[in-house]
Amino acid sequence: MTTAAAVRAATAGRSRLLVAVVLAVFFVISFLTNILGPLVPDIISGFHVSLTMAAILPFAFFIAYGVMSIPAGFAVERWGEKRIMVASFAAATLGAAGFAAFPGYSIAVTSLFVIGAGMAALQVAINPLLRVAGGEEHFAFNSAFAQLVFGAASFVSPLVYADLVGHLAPGHGDLRGLYAILGRITPAALPWASIYWVFAVVCGICVLLVALLRMPRVERTAEESAGTLSMYRELLRNPYVWLYLLAVIAYVGCEQGTADWMSPFLERYHHVDPHRGGAEAVAYFWGLMTVGCLLGMGLLKFFDSRRVLIGFSLAALCMLSVALFGSAAASRLAFPCIGFFASIMWPTLVSLGLNSVPQHHGPFAGILCSGIMGGALVPLVIGWLGDRYGLRSAMLVLYLTFGFVLSVGVWARPLIGNATRGGRTA
Repeated sequence: MTTAAAVRAATAGRSRLLVAVVLAVFFVISFLTNILGPLVPDIISGFHVSLTMAAILPFAFFIAYGVMSIPAGFAVERWGEKRIMVASFAAATLGAAGFAAFPGYSIAVTSLFVIGAGMAALQVAINPLLRVAGGEEHFAFNSAFAQLVFGAASFVSPLVYADLVGHLAPGHGDLRGLYAILGRITPAALPWASIYWVFAVVCGICVLLVALLRMPRVERTAEESAGTLSMYRELLRNPYVWLYLLAVIAYVGCEQGTADWMSPFLERYHHVDPHRGGAEAVAYFWGLMTVGCLLGMGLLKFFDSRRVLIGFSLAALCMLSVALFGSAAASRLAFPCIGFFASIMWPTLVSLGLNSVPQHHGPFAGILCSGIMGGALVPLVIGWLGDRYGLRSAMLVLYLTFGFVLSVGVWARPLIGNATRGGRTA
């Protein structure tokens, strides 16, 4: 192959427009995923349910990640990224519209599972697409930028919810424009359900845009391949695979257990308005997680990732203590700070895990992604315990999950350490 032909082959499929589209998809995924925390107080009061039943809704959403992560990899390899993306957005559109049109508890559980399944499949599809559209040499930068976009959407979503509830609340006055439309199609007693009309419209637009796009053929790398059943069987005989899966379950449980229950906690123990102070606390939790990720990336250039993980985990546990047992002002500050110190846990756990096995990284990545089901399990446990022993006592579970994440920094023995300025760590 000539040099010119090699260049053409290497740059085939690259498109700044497609990179922008993938980044927009990351924004939409985060915008839909991380709204559940601010909604929990409204779910409890609007549907008149217990803490356990309220926790069933985020359970339905995040258990879909655990169910869909590995099958989605096989589906993408068979039918391609474009078809899976269109199907995923179509499912999310139907799920969001169903919840918005019929905002009952049972419909909400089904709708959130459908939306979660769509978001899980989207995450599997877009990472290889980002590598091809942006070029392999830019993949690390584009992936980091995608995480910033993801964090920005997590920050914006609770603020949009607060704005909608503020305008659609009974007695607000004359509504105009978008607020007037949403006011006519949203039950007056459930103004928070209006955000799912917004989700439905956004996902519907995404269906049309993705359907009209020309997408390049994606040759999946070993890390992106779904693998074979024999590879999964071999991996699951390795005890470290199970330990890292439990670590990911614990981390996502920390993240969602904090985000889902901080607003009800602040309302119950410190009388903080969930539509303002509670929503803002959740927004800043995700915003500070993005900022913390930037700091963590810098620290990983100088220190062993295991030490950074231990340090950030200890700091998160300190903030958790202040949040649960401090004053109202301290609690409102400490809850968002937990997000700051949780920021580097996901990338560190995944990198340590993948660097701890010599082969089959693609299937192992699928196993680790199925650990996102921790976002279903831990909030549900907290809700169940909260009904019996009180929410503050129930949230002590987070000491166990953060503690397990911390333990990874002690027992991890990666085959390849992270590269630092002083050389690669062992």
